[in-house]
Amino acid sequence: MADDVPGVADDVREAKPQRTVTERRLHPVTPFRRAWAPVAVLVGWAAHDPNQTQEQLTRLTTTTLLLALAVLVPVASAYGFLSWWFTHFAVTDGELRIRTGLLFRRTAHIRIERIQAVDVTQPLLARIAGVAKLRLDVVGAEKKDELAFLGEAEARELRAELLARAAGFAPETAHEVGEAPARELLRVPARDLAIALVLTGATWGALAAALVVPPLLWLATHSVVTVLATGLPLLGAAGARSAGRFVGEYDWTVGESPDGLRIDHGLLDRAHETVPPGRVQTVRIVEPLLWRRRGWVRVELNVAGSANSVLVPVAPREAAEAVIARVLPGTAVPDPASLARPPRRAGRCVPLWWRGYGIAVTDTVFAARHGLLHRSLALVPHAKVQSVRLSQGPWQRLWRLADVHVDTGADKTVTARLRDVQEAAELLHGQAERSRTGRRDARPDRWMA
Repeated sequence: MADDVPGVADDVREAKPQRTVTERRLHPVTPFRRAWAPVAVLVGWAAHDPNQTQEQLTRLTTTTLLLALAVLVPVASAYGFLSWWFTHFAVTDGELRIRTGLLFRRTAHIRIERIQAVDVTQPLLARIAGVAKLRLDVVGAEKKDELAFLGEAEARELRAELLARAAGFAPETAHEVGEAPARELLRVPARDLAIALVLTGATWGALAAALVVPPLLWLATHSVVTVLATGLPLLGAAGARSAGRFVGEYDWTVGESPDGLRIDHGLLDRAHETVPPGRVQTVRIVEPLLWRRRGWVRVELNVAGSANSVLVPVAPREAAEAVIARVLPGTAVPDPASLARPPRRAGRCVPLWWRGYGIAVTDTVFAARHGLLHRSLALVPHAKVQSVRLSQGPWQRLWRLADVHVDTGADKTVTARLRDVQEAAELLHGQAERSRTGRRDARPDRWMA
């Protein structure tokens, strides 16, 4: 019997069946998008030297222009088709593989366990065509990889499959899991968003510049052209900034699902984003001066390896803190009145504005506030602290003050400014210990955990 022969059982291996990997192409409308590349090159060349371009166009006859179009259109069409034809993607047991390139081939091997977020975005024309763009945040990647374009249903199915595999589902069953259900936590009304943008200081600053600068230029130059050339762009910038944010943050919805917090927003271009669970490095509660009477705040995020930076564009503080509690489980936002201010002698270093600084340390987060008019409270979970530093300039040494810097994994720093030097030393050593124990006790960063 084989069991009686040493080593025979170790040598007998059952052949493991290999799963067939099927390569897929992007949506058939993709060639129309890529066909614009040769046209964009010509437009860039024309914009680089507009005078020479105008001279060349005046020399061209109608026949020459028609011949040029007869060549350009087929070339652009052929480029779009071939670039689409030679682009494939496939999902294997452990990675998403993307092969691109017409002349120079490029193959991207994206390990599924290193995926930070999978977002589905739909520009306006893509919504009309019924397609979507799949964008992936990957640990260590400087820019997002993307698949543009896929059918809208296919993009959502692929996103669900990737998240299921990242959560540990078997490859043969991951595609059957489907998209996890979501429960709506918060929806920003369009009226509140519009009022919040009007009450933003940047909008009023741009309007003030548009009203003050032109009269000063008129007094200095008495030139209508100069006044219009300066005033109109300033006025347009004030409106464009607010209008752009309104269009981008319209119908902002935050929902909770097993794979993280889902964010949907956009009036023209729709975006479907996900805040990865357990990977938020810092949460900031921003409170502009003109919002305080209404009790509104804005919540921003720092997520390592992800471009997602806004969690809530505007909401009442209570609603915003309820959403933060889902991002940082077990965390209670410190009450503003409980924040410890720097000692009064800090006014010798930063007159008046020292009153805007404050800190608080809870069992779960390190909190630091700065700003007197435009307040910002940063919350850093102890488990996400990468390093703690103490700095002290010459003037601070004179008044026995120091700053404590807390560095996170998103290459961001939160600073407790102008603390008493003894308090700063205790804060430094205490935070180092809290960070060590926090990382030890933290839950694993895993999808659908």
